[in-house]
Amino acid sequence: MEDVTADRVIGALNEREVPVVRVDPADVGPQLAFGARIGAGAPVWGGWLRTASREVELGEVAAVYYRRPTPYAARYRHLPVQQRDFAAAEARHGLGGVLNHLYGVRYVNHPGAVTAADFKPAQLRTAAQLGLAIPPTLVTNDVEAARKFAAEHGSVIYKPFRGLPVGEDGHTGAIWAQRVDPDTFDESLAVTAHLFQAEIPKTGDVRVTVVGEKVFAQRIAAPDGALDWRRGDWDALVHSPIAGSAAIEAALHRYLEAFGLVFGCFDFALTDSGNALEDWVFIECNPNGQWSWLPDADDITTAFADILSTERGGV
Repeated sequence: MEDVTADRVIGALNEREVPVVRVDPADVGPQLAFGARIGAGAPVWGGWLRTASREVELGEVAAVYYRRPTPYAARYRHLPVQQRDFAAAEARHGLGGVLNHLYGVRYVNHPGAVTAADFKPAQLRTAAQLGLAIPPTLVTNDVEAARKFAAEHGSVIYKPFRGLPVGEDGHTGAIWAQRVDPDTFDESLAVTAHLFQAEIPKTGDVRVTVVGEKVFAQRIAAPDGALDWRRGDWDALVHSPIAGSAAIEAALHRYLEAFGLVFGCFDFALTDSGNALEDWVFIECNPNGQWSWLPDADDITTAFADILSTERGGV
């Protein structure tokens, strides 16, 4: 399991001599064994979990960095559909159920909170309720509603709710935020839900990474001026530190609190000078985002190590 973001955090914890066990729950089988117990006299989950290289006592776990584990179904893809779905569900509800409910553990972030915070409609509603500016947005599968929205707002952006799933060749792809021509709208919109937003005349983009009380903000510019900076060469992006106002930072902390999150990667479109609250237009918050490519990744790593370090160690 390769993950540069997780590697950074593990390296920082190792430097502090904080015990760490790296686990991909989808390894369940010979590479991952476990025995968890609970009872009336011991009303919290205890027992053990053993990987190919480490073993951990569940009662000694103090913190969990939940970082994009492999879906359980991938472990059983070789099985017939019914057996695959059964085995994956049993693993998720059994092993996953234990790992998600360890007593007194700090989760960064808890899988349940990540799931709840992953829905863009919930993100937009929460941001708006907290006083953040958001783009006028339509969620629809109706062609006339889409045409009317475009007529009201002029330039309209389409973006997917989720990334593309893995294809038959085992690879994933991406659909970037893109301008759409309402003349191309037809009845095929009825097939599924679509997210349309009025294009924001922006002066720049900002990625804000919040870890506990720490806030790290970088203004991002794509050399080609792309609408969505994610679609190009990330090594070519131009970054510059930017300070958000106290009102912005307070809103970000309230946002995380609303979803029960400790960490989040926020994306904003800047308008005008970017000095006022209304100049920061909320686009989305990834509750399990990547940050290792940012110029302040070392400082973010330290913030993660700080929040995960305890006297009992971590997993």
